[in-house]
Amino acid sequence: MGRVTRLIALVVMALGLTGCVERRFLVVSNPPGATVLVNGENVGVTPASVPFTYYGKYDITLIRDGYQTRTYEKPIRRPWFEYFPLDFFAENVYPGHIQDNRVLTFEMEPLIQPRTEDVLNQARTLRERGTVLPSPLDPIEN
Repeated sequence: MGRVTRLIALVVMALGLTGCVERRFLVVSNPPGATVLVNGENVGVTPASVPFTYYGKYDITLIRDGYQTRTYEKPIRRPWFEYFPLDFFAENVYPGHIQDNRVLTFEMEPLIQPRTEDVLNQARTLRERGTVLPSPLDPIEN
């Protein structure tokens, strides 16, 4: 084997050993078992492990019977090794495997059922206000 051939083989092997960065966030809710939507896409139920490629803002929606459905805008900030020029080395040169794991925890609020009496009172109030308003079918007076 010639010197050039060995050098090429060494470079190819070194490139094959380069590392990578694995990014995930774990969505945890209290209580667990909520359906998770990330940017509108269903990714499972909590606790849900979600791989991601880009840092930035994610819309996380939690849905569970008996609890308020809420959407949270969560920023995922990049770590120190993902800033230029370190990102090139972390992604392409560093021979190890880097894991960037984040945990996003959410407290779900129970759904508050309105009292029947309150709903009926609101209905009476609206009905009374409606009787005072003119009908759109009434003739217009000049």
